[in-house]
Amino acid sequence: MELHADRTQRVALGTTTLPWTPSPLPGVERRLLDRLGGEVARATSIVRYAPGSRFDRHSHGGGEEILVLEGTFSDEHGDHPAGTYLRNPAGSSHAPFSSGGCTILVKLHQMHPADQQTVVLDTRRGGWVPGLVPGLSVLPLHAFGSEHVALVRWAPGTVFQPHGHPGGEEIYVLEGVFQDEQGTYPAGSWLRNPPGSAHRPWSEAGCTIWVKTGHLPSTLGPDGTPGGPPEG
Repeated sequence: MELHADRTQRVALGTTTLPWTPSPLPGVERRLLDRLGGEVARATSIVRYAPGSRFDRHSHGGGEEILVLEGTFSDEHGDHPAGTYLRNPAGSSHAPFSSGGCTILVKLHQMHPADQQTVVLDTRRGGWVPGLVPGLSVLPLHAFGSEHVALVRWAPGTVFQPHGHPGGEEIYVLEGVFQDEQGTYPAGSWLRNPPGSAHRPWSEAGCTIWVKTGHLPSTLGPDGTPGGPPEG
């Protein structure tokens, strides 16, 4: 299956209107954002667990990255409430479930094989630092080579300077409304700006976004994961 698989192309989706599609396991549904491959795929999805649903134990050939959006996501390592950021590196495995139900943003098969750091971070505990312009606050989540992941909070009326994305940029709007020259993006919007793109974003009403930069390489390994030495 190929869905928005060409990462040299810009994508902007309002995910709240996308249909839910069933996964192979009862009670687990997905909204597909991008995908390259079959059931094992390089993929970005919104995944919803009904209360009591679970996945069988499985491994992460190209890594797994999760942001818990609603409810509590669990595995044998613990319970992860809304706001938890998780990274399970290539070669790891687990058996996830949700007793009360949850919704997560998940990325599969998109980690550099040398990035072997496991991350479990409760973003509700703070750690925000000032951003590059007044009104911007940043909560760093992870960095490896040229890849950087963070939550970014925009106070109402914040305007960022024009800038480019040499290694691409991906955004999921968690709260409020994010804007740039190409559109207005309410909560639930997912954007992928390809390598070499540029924009000047702002937020009139204020917003909080999950943002990932420097992770869209021009070349991929044979399994679709980033290949070659890390940059930066």
